[in-house]
Amino acid sequence: MAKVLLINGSPHEKGCTYAALQEIMHTLEQEGIETQLLWLGKKALADCISCFTCKRNGGTCVFADDDVNKVIGMASEIDAVIAGSPVYDAGPTARICAFLDRLFFAMPENLFAGKLAASVVSCRRGGATAAFDRLNKYWTIHNMHIVGSQYWNQVHGLHSEDVAKDEEGLQTMRTLAKNMAWLLKSIEAGRAAHVPFPEYEEHISTNFITTQHPGIS
Repeated sequence: MAKVLLINGSPHEKGCTYAALQEIMHTLEQEGIETQLLWLGKKALADCISCFTCKRNGGTCVFADDDVNKVIGMASEIDAVIAGSPVYDAGPTARICAFLDRLFFAMPENLFAGKLAASVVSCRRGGATAAFDRLNKYWTIHNMHIVGSQYWNQVHGLHSEDVAKDEEGLQTMRTLAKNMAWLLKSIEAGRAAHVPFPEYEEHISTNFITTQHPGIS
């Protein structure tokens, strides 16, 4: 059975973001997909300090008091990831960005390649699409496939009770879940038909620093 990990980056365990993720979870489970919800909690969460310890020890973050290493360890069990966050000043929470920064920097390259991904944001009024775009950057840079819906994946409300009244937002969550379930089943059918996974070239990493020719400024 396919498994989807949903990450709640809100400091409120049962707030608006939770309400959106719950709508997705219920639909996925109806489609026969296993789900697991991870709430990042309220306590301080370290950001990446670029110490490169993870690169020397095979993919374990130096900060071991949160769930980054746990998610890395269960990567083989996960077929899709959904990150959810409230909107703070037109962006996701610092908490979920710090978590995803460290997760993707620490884990071995291509560990999540080929897996499905989606982002969900909740806001009172505005800034949703900017936060949505920020979260989607994590997926596109790591060979993951973004699942779409009938609209940008956002719900509106100040409290979870408000989200329950956002009929279009909740429908968008259900459509997202149905699309993800269908794609997960399609991937499984592809495996059964022996469709090969892409073979990637060795990663090329360049920068934009060049040696200038004499006389050119």
